Amino acid sequence: MSTEALNTRPAHPLVQVLKDKMREVNFWREGNVVEATLIRKAGRKAYFDVGQFGTGIVYGVEFGNARELLKRLEPGGKISAKILSADGEDGYVELSLTEADQQRLWQQAKELLESGEVIKVKVTGANAGGLITTLADLKAFIPTSQLSNEHYPKVDQGDRLKIAEELKKLVEQELSAKVIDVNPRAKKLILSERETLAGNVKELLMQYTVGQVVDTIVSGIADFGVFVKFVDNPQIEGLVHVSELDYKLIGNPKEVVKMNDIMKAKITDIREGRVFLSLKALKADPWEHITEHYEEGKEVEGVVYKHNPFGAVINLPHDIQGIIHISEFGSVETMKSTLPVGESRMFVIDSLKTPERRLLLKLKK
Repeated sequence: MSTEALNTRPAHPLVQVLKDKMREVNFWREGNVVEATLIRKAGRKAYFDVGQFGTGIVYGVEFGNARELLKRLEPGGKISAKILSADGEDGYVELSLTEADQQRLWQQAKELLESGEVIKVKVTGANAGGLITTLADLKAFIPTSQLSNEHYPKVDQGDRLKIAEELKKLVEQELSAKVIDVNPRAKKLILSERETLAGNVKELLMQYTVGQVVDTIVSGIADFGVFVKFVDNPQIEGLVHVSELDYKLIGNPKEVVKMNDIMKAKITDIREGRVFLSLKALKADPWEHITEHYEEGKEVEGVVYKHNPFGAVINLPHDIQGIIHISEFGSVETMKSTLPVGESRMFVIDSLKTPERRLLLKLKK
């Protein structure tokens, strides 16, 4: 007889019966989810028909946990149940309805992750890290980094209190989101609002290239920069970081722009559906011609712009800023009283290092 004929020979009926029995035993292991039909409720116990393996029971803590589920279930009604013990009280199959329900919900979450389907969720809470919501009775979280530009908190990124205050404004709102991470063991369910827009925005951004100059309108101002929308594609919102507003140090972006200003900006980076721009790149660099105006030992008049722990920043003519070191005063308090912000004073250029873009000053004696 050929090898092919041996391989196609039907299994012995007894072997097949044993295989079927093994599958049934495996199916009825503790932890598996089965379909159960309610027989009756008696006190703090509920009895279920679980097929050829007999009767299941929900009692004790599990009965209390499943109270709401059982209220909606009438005799003859079917429900998913998780096997806690195949040989429970009085020989009944001990069941959990709530664990089965949770397992079903986590499975649905995994299916949403795999399908990439856009869902609607209602924001129930917020903290500095993001938004709290629920997905089919499972607690879910939308990190701040996964919010759309529209809902991203336009405040100083280091100020957790301000971020939380801004995000709390979204409580009770309904947002579109996608599931991006599911971890039942850690009870972690992460959603993203940004991903619902990413595909469309990424497609729109394909029309643009790094280095391109575009017309923009200011849509938001934060301590760390300015949000701008593209005039020809308002769906695209980019960020001009505070360091890209000007060659000078800018303490507050509101000094440079205001809401709804229309201005040209240069695209400096496009990545992961986000675009970054610069106003500075379209301006003449004042440091290229600094030696035409300044040299060490020269007296200059400047206006005190800002104090920091290292010294005072001084605005000088020709869009240049200089620094007078804290060591000139001994303490921050002395510096602030000697050089109030906004005051005009005469200084002497102590050091000029063009490659490092550093101009150090001393007070004129």
